[in-house]
Amino acid sequence: MFRDSKFISKSSDVMGGTTVFTNTRVPVQTLLDYLKAGESIDDFLDGFPTVTREQVIYFLEELGRSLLSVAA
Repeated sequence: MFRDSKFISKSSDVMGGTTVFTNTRVPVQTLLDYLKAGESIDDFLDGFPTVTREQVIYFLEELGRSLLSVAA
C-alpha cells in the first residue's frame, strides 16, 4: 500500500523502521494522534512543517481505501 512511495516511507535506517512521511522523521502515527486528539490537519502541519499537505492527504486517502477494501 504505502511501501516506498514519494509520500510515505519505511526504512530501518529512519526512526528504527517506523513508517514516516517521506524525507522527514515524522511518523504517520503522529498525524493519527493529532486527529484523535481533535486537532486539525492545519494544526499538524503547523507543528511539523517538513510534512506537506499533499503527503497528509495521500496518507489519509490510502488509509481509507485500505479500510474499505478490507470491509468489502
